Amino acid sequence: MIETLRNCFDEMVVYKDLRKTNFFSALNLPSFMRDWLLKKFEDENGEYDTEEVLKFVQTYLPRKDDWSAIKDRVVMGNEKVRFLAKITTEISVEKKQVYFALPDYGLTFKDTIIEEDVWDDCKDDLLHGETWGMVEIGYRSPEDADILFAPETKSGSSAKGANKGKIKLTAFKPFCPYTVDVEYYKDARKEFSTAEWIDVLLGAVDYNAGGYSDEETKLTMLTRLLPFVEKRLNLIELAPKGTGKSYLFGRVSRFGALPTDSKISRATLFYHKTRHTEGLVATSDFVVLDEIQTIQFGDVDEMRTVLKAYLESGIIKIDSYERAADAGFVLCGNISKEIMDDGGFSNMFSELPKSFHESALIDRFHGFIKGWHIPRMNEDLKISGWALNSEYFCSILHELRDDMSYRAIVDELVEVPDKSDTRDTEAVKRIATAYLKLLFPNVRTARDISASDFKRYCLQRAYRMRDIIKTQLGLLDNEYKGKDVPVFGIREV
Repeated sequence: MIETLRNCFDEMVVYKDLRKTNFFSALNLPSFMRDWLLKKFEDENGEYDTEEVLKFVQTYLPRKDDWSAIKDRVVMGNEKVRFLAKITTEISVEKKQVYFALPDYGLTFKDTIIEEDVWDDCKDDLLHGETWGMVEIGYRSPEDADILFAPETKSGSSAKGANKGKIKLTAFKPFCPYTVDVEYYKDARKEFSTAEWIDVLLGAVDYNAGGYSDEETKLTMLTRLLPFVEKRLNLIELAPKGTGKSYLFGRVSRFGALPTDSKISRATLFYHKTRHTEGLVATSDFVVLDEIQTIQFGDVDEMRTVLKAYLESGIIKIDSYERAADAGFVLCGNISKEIMDDGGFSNMFSELPKSFHESALIDRFHGFIKGWHIPRMNEDLKISGWALNSEYFCSILHELRDDMSYRAIVDELVEVPDKSDTRDTEAVKRIATAYLKLLFPNVRTARDISASDFKRYCLQRAYRMRDIIKTQLGLLDNEYKGKDVPVFGIREV
């Protein structure tokens, strides 16, 4: 399989060795950044010069502690400094100005500026929320601002205060080192059996397929990737400690968000009314609330109201602010061994905080992941060998979110039972669509997948995930008791 992988994906494959203790572990880089460095410096045998990599890291991947020194070079030394960083932008309607922030270094919008000529060059890459890339920053002194804004100031415009010293963005190059050819990726899937492809997917997110005991365990692990590939897919996972939830959701993809603060506000997730800034839901593919037992909402009723409305419609509406978003929600929590229940008949949602003990809210989550089917992280589960580059793989999944053809195939294949609850139908179809994209991306028409494969890997798994949600709803609210998810059939095509 490795030979097929390298032949099919060539430059998109890197040699990962997470078992070996090396300086990459100490760098604590997200997977996509680590794989980018590996690809940049590895030879065809997977070997690299440690000193060469370390020199690049020290030059272009500064630590938080290095920020004061960078600021000194920029402000006091009037240098332009280039480095890899996560950047986000804000457009001020009032001042007709664009600002940027570097969240990892504490640089906020109030201390920055993107001048018009630079914005014209970079805006296509910066208009999509938080973005990784090579930033180049310089300093705009108050004297430079006086010259820049002199005509407006004389005319009494709103440029008041604009002539302060600012750190300015002078150039930006997006962090996308590959050509993301989705059609090629789809075609390449044909070269692998389903069992081989499952192993390819595990390697792409840093896991060793050989460390899993069976296919069901592998597939449960891969279920965590469904929100990566399908818009507005909302899941709940309860798992024992140490199964890698935080790593997969927080370190593998640059398109997701995993807030680390246990106190979550409406402004953080949705919209900050005072600053007029969008939250994580508007700028991410998925938002994961980890350690859900410890999460605290400032105003529980307010948060539930906004969250329920978003989960139902995909619309964020706060006062006069309104916009559509595509982020899915994932609630992750630890579960005690005593109430793990494959049948889903014990009250597992008692583990969720009381703010989530509302049936109308839980009903809006599409499926449940049995995290206890995922083994506790151990050395055998760490990848050691050739695998798909995480950055490339997650970029493909990000692009597949916009491909509506898979949902059309699911609509054609799935036979919906009479009087099926609309939320059940949507949940089953949405999960099945995500599985189809993930496991069978080569499928272009309903005839390209056998009924047995679609049933085994997509429909039945989607049904079981939704059925647990429905069973738990019955334990939470008498209104849902006995209202099981009906069995969905498959049409002949």
